Amino acid sequence: MYLLFDIGGTKTRLAVSPDLEQLGEPVIFPTERSYQAGVEKIIYEAGKLIGSEHVDGIAGDIAGVLNAEKSELAASPNLLDWVGKPLCRTLHEAFGVWVHLENDADLVGLGEAGFGAGQGSGIMAYLTVSTGVGGGRVVNGAIDTYNTGFEPGFMVLDASRKLVPKAKSYFLEDLISGTAFQHQYKKPAYEVTQKKAWDAAADILAIALNNLTVMWSPDTIVLGGKMITGDPAIPLDRVRESFAETLTIFEKGPQIVPAALGEVGGLYGAMALLKKKQHG
Repeated sequence: MYLLFDIGGTKTRLAVSPDLEQLGEPVIFPTERSYQAGVEKIIYEAGKLIGSEHVDGIAGDIAGVLNAEKSELAASPNLLDWVGKPLCRTLHEAFGVWVHLENDADLVGLGEAGFGAGQGSGIMAYLTVSTGVGGGRVVNGAIDTYNTGFEPGFMVLDASRKLVPKAKSYFLEDLISGTAFQHQYKKPAYEVTQKKAWDAAADILAIALNNLTVMWSPDTIVLGGKMITGDPAIPLDRVRESFAETLTIFEKGPQIVPAALGEVGGLYGAMALLKKKQHG
């Protein structure tokens, strides 16, 4: 049996898989701000899921930047007390097997590549637009190597500050995320009903996808997150149309598709990661 976890900035999800093909019913609970309380809750809930079964492997993700060894959180805007804490070592001591840890957006992308909308892609870019913006690159079924990580939400997209004059900054995350909408419109994104607001976000997202395409050269871009899949949401038809007008250097661009795995993408990504580790 395999233990899978997804520690998000708001919610934590746990599940088990008997064979790295089937995902058991996930257990979902609020992420604790305190590391000690959070890791104790994970161990307790995981113990109930596992019961008397033997654990063959553990993999999961956490929201933030990891250290070089991918053993703990190095930086995170939402999980400050988790930074620098020995997450992998604590879970290893609790369950007796090695723990594989990845960034949350990277692992969701891996899940989409292995089990969701990106199946069959040789090079897939994943971008999630939710409270913030994150994403990563998956090549031949594996998270691509990097120096310090993938943070597409922090690409500079409006240096002139003219696209969105009221934006908090010129980073993509501060232009189209849920937090950005709250800042710009003074209410939650799901209460913003003006079509022009969502169309403007679609046009900005298309510019970001152009940048990802000319740098990463993906054959598929998978878009996830509540700003994409919610109601209202950034209209994908508008994104595709604007992207086609923006991308001029290539004769044919990547296909742009919505994510398919919803809130359990990270758990599927953990399955895909362990499956990859097994087969080398």
